[in-house]
Amino acid sequence: MKEPLDGQNRTLEEDVLIRQAQHGDLEAAGVLIVRYQDRLYNTILKICSNPEDAAELTQDTFVKVLEKITEFKGKSSFYTWLFRIGVNLTLNFCKRRGHLSMRSLDAPVGPEAGEASSRLLGYLMCQDKADPVGLAQNKEVREIVLKAMGRLEEEQRVVLVLRDIEGLSYLEIAEILDMELGTVKSRISRARAGLRDMLEAVLA
Repeated sequence: MKEPLDGQNRTLEEDVLIRQAQHGDLEAAGVLIVRYQDRLYNTILKICSNPEDAAELTQDTFVKVLEKITEFKGKSSFYTWLFRIGVNLTLNFCKRRGHLSMRSLDAPVGPEAGEASSRLLGYLMCQDKADPVGLAQNKEVREIVLKAMGRLEEEQRVVLVLRDIEGLSYLEIAEILDMELGTVKSRISRARAGLRDMLEAVLA
């Protein structure tokens, strides 16, 4: 299970590391980078598709984080703040390229690997029509999901990744994307409905 991204979840150790990094301690900053680099990379990879681009964007994110770390006030978790920087850098990069693409629902590594497909399908498909876990184990079905997500509008695709694949809360997504909570909920609802219609047509 992924750790919550709320401000109350910060440990004393992390608070100390953040303060040290804010005072120029590169070793403390390095600990923070190592702690979060894999999850950030995997999330960026889901959005930008290309591993080399994802690696570069992850590096750019941490460079920017180090430049701005004195601006972190602790109103959210450090990772939420980091995540906002990384996602926005990635969105800007993909917009310059003219598209967003989905590489894989199963990009994360670690215990949660492979869970994204079943979780997303569980949100979308009625239990009496499909078994989301069974469907998620089918490579062909996963490819259908990816292609369907690729047909969603950009704004819907991103919130679907953040909510149904990354498991972030509506509030966290609103903060990361700098938009109203109601807008986030409506976009997710529309994205799920559109994707569900496409999947039901194929998997019926």
